[in-house]
Amino acid sequence: MNKQPSNLTLVWFACLSMLGFLATDMYLPAFEVIRTNFDTSQSLIGLTLSVFLLGMALGQLVYGPLSDRIGRIKVLLGGMTLFSIASALCAMAPNVEIFLFTRFLQALGACSATVIWQAVVIDRYEGKVSERVFATIMPLVALSPALAPLAGALLEHQLGWRSIFIALVAFGAVLAVMTLKETESAPVDKKQEKVLVQLKRDYQQILSSKKFVGNMVIFAACSAAFFAYLTGSPFVMSAMGYSGADIGLSYAPQTVGFIIGGYGCRALLARFEGKQILPWLVKLFFASVLVMFLISTNTEPTTIWPILIPFCFLAVANGAIYPIVVSQALEDFKNCSATAAGLLNFLQTMICFAASGIVSAFAMHGLLTVTTAMFVAGFLSIIGFAIVVKARRQTVLNEQTA
Repeated sequence: MNKQPSNLTLVWFACLSMLGFLATDMYLPAFEVIRTNFDTSQSLIGLTLSVFLLGMALGQLVYGPLSDRIGRIKVLLGGMTLFSIASALCAMAPNVEIFLFTRFLQALGACSATVIWQAVVIDRYEGKVSERVFATIMPLVALSPALAPLAGALLEHQLGWRSIFIALVAFGAVLAVMTLKETESAPVDKKQEKVLVQLKRDYQQILSSKKFVGNMVIFAACSAAFFAYLTGSPFVMSAMGYSGADIGLSYAPQTVGFIIGGYGCRALLARFEGKQILPWLVKLFFASVLVMFLISTNTEPTTIWPILIPFCFLAVANGAIYPIVVSQALEDFKNCSATAAGLLNFLQTMICFAASGIVSAFAMHGLLTVTTAMFVAGFLSIIGFAIVVKARRQTVLNEQTA
């Protein structure tokens, strides 16, 4: 294994980690412009985000096991090619129906990067080096949801909304070229079992773990609340009179909150264990969605700030929760880490897809729909935490009787 990644490799990791967020968020400020251009409903435009999440979920279920068997580089090159072609088709879409289909294809390409960059880090680096790589890349991932809408708003204002997807074509092509310069890291020369036999054994092992399931539910609930907001906030803010540029800028405070949560978690983990910190973080997450729900049911905000402020606290909670629950969910599956990561991301993204789809379907009810979906996600996080606690108690009992 390599001792330290080169600067070029770190840039490659960073770009791969940001790809899904860029494709998700860059076009958000242009929602209303796209809706007008296609002469369609808010629900169908919101569905273009939901469909993207569905494609991300399904693709991640495939790319993990596939890259374990035939190699990271080949699979990633295929994914980047698909992403660039689909982005070009998005830019040329004549109506919302074609746009929905091409967004789904775009997601199938983008999700290859989400799974594979993490697997490459685990393949190449050990111990503290691996941790430092993740610590270097994750803050850049957190910046993506803020920078992407700003870039999208600028492109839409200067060149029209279709230019957003042309920019994504170029980004995918650059990533393909960078991938060609990297060496293979997966041990694909070993004798392998039949794929169905291997997948059946791995999935049974993963899904039978209450520890995996509980942490996955917390991860999914926190993400679902975030994507419910992403899906509905452009329409809510447009109805309040905000411009596309204003909508893009509104994602900056929450990104700062996410970064504060991430770095705060890293500092706390130097003194406490993750299982000691997690209960307080889940409480902060639930309190945030509860406040947003109460505001939407008892008042009629004319600006986004009464909602944005508690959402920033939610972002702090998410930034701290993610590294704890993802690490705890995957730490028992070193024999099939890419498959476990793909399954974790699949289940998480499917729940996000459901939340986004519900918000899209009831977009006409505005802020109430968004906050109700987030409130339900809050209860889901509590259920996930209860499963985690049960798994811990079972582990203690097993150790005592061993």
